[in-house]
Amino acid sequence: MRNIVAGALVALSLSVAPVWAADIVIKFSHVVAPATPKGKGAEKFKELAEQYTEGKVKIEIYPNSQLYKDKEELEALQLGAVQMLAPSLAKFGPLGAKEFEAFDLPFLFADKAALNRVTTGEVGKALFARLEDKGILGLAYWDNGFKIMSANSPLRTPDDFVGLKLRIQSSKVLEAQMKALGAVPQVMAFSEVYQALQTGVVDGTENPPSNMYTQKMHEVQKHATLSNHGYLGYAVIVNKKFWEELPADTRGQLDKALVEATEYANSIAQEENDKALAAMKEAGKTEFHELTAEEKAAWMEALKPVYEEVAGRVGADVIAGIQKAAAGN
Repeated sequence: MRNIVAGALVALSLSVAPVWAADIVIKFSHVVAPATPKGKGAEKFKELAEQYTEGKVKIEIYPNSQLYKDKEELEALQLGAVQMLAPSLAKFGPLGAKEFEAFDLPFLFADKAALNRVTTGEVGKALFARLEDKGILGLAYWDNGFKIMSANSPLRTPDDFVGLKLRIQSSKVLEAQMKALGAVPQVMAFSEVYQALQTGVVDGTENPPSNMYTQKMHEVQKHATLSNHGYLGYAVIVNKKFWEELPADTRGQLDKALVEATEYANSIAQEENDKALAAMKEAGKTEFHELTAEEKAAWMEALKPVYEEVAGRVGADVIAGIQKAAAGN
């Protein structure tokens, strides 16, 4: 709580002298770099929101954990210290909305089309509804992409993971995933990962290429596998009381801005990851490995038990519902 209060004071000090007057200020905090799909989506929302409200609303964006780290930001939103976040979907587990951790299941989505059928359909809406009694409104799902594994040793078969300390975000599903591979999961704030990799506190991690590149993790990882084993997405959320007390016309303008910013963020996600991967390959500090069909099959077989292990936590019905929607049924 002390960190949240301190962060709120920092947020206040950073906003006492706005560049121009506004009737409403929305602080939008996130933990990644501005050059990522989420960072660019946030900037697009700021641009459109300020345009459509004709300056009545000012969006202040605080990237790279400037205000709050992973564990702190949701509490800050509930307390009203910030009004808007875009946390990764696994972050809702500690709030009691464990169903969102289903998105962390390995090899859950065959492709982006399968994912979109879930997030834009009834399943996505039903999951957002579970946040409302926690004082949170879910407004949109933002894409980042599929994750790759990295370490200072090659990761081609499940045996290559045995004994490695791998950083994960807080998620019981991700813990089960790493343990199924024989690795030792290490929960750690995103802002601390580069130093942990550099100093050997952890041996490796998982991330979409855009996050890996913008945090310079490729400079301290000798190997990476283009596994696409898991998905990383975000939920754009707001403080429910704050949002519902906005004037109806203003809320409508912000909704319009968010719809367009969402389309933009999701449209650039793959391109940003492709560019990041190309830049890391060109840097030449990390050797990238693409799984053969046989290697991928071995990974999938090793990770199968994760589904049964976490069904009691996230809900077997939730997993089945996501799988059904992803398949287009």
